[in-house]
Amino acid sequence: QVRLVESGGGLVQAGGSLSLSCAASGSISSIMGWYRQAPGKQRELVARITSTGSTTYADSVKGRFTISRDNAKNTVYLQMNSLQPEDTAVYYCNVRPYVISIGYWGQGTQVTVSS
Repeated sequence: QVRLVESGGGLVQAGGSLSLSCAASGSISSIMGWYRQAPGKQRELVARITSTGSTTYADSVKGRFTISRDNAKNTVYLQMNSLQPEDTAVYYCNVRPYVISIGYWGQGTQVTVSS
């Protein structure tokens, strides 16, 4: 099975930056992405990236966040700049292998942005 380990969450003031990383066990060709969930809200897609580097972003983070991956390390990253209080949420890494129909989730990491 695939196991994901996230790191990099924390507390920052508005306008600051954070970097998240997620390392996946094993070598699996997959789409990797980041989702977030705020209290009382549904989980939403933040960004995703294919095995060949094609990216998709939520409109709310476009121009501020950058997703990237290192296939040799089987790791996906999320660079978050110009953070705002509305970005406060638990951020989850997700990996969806091309050869199966299910996805795998990381444990979640808290990102809190103060005004």
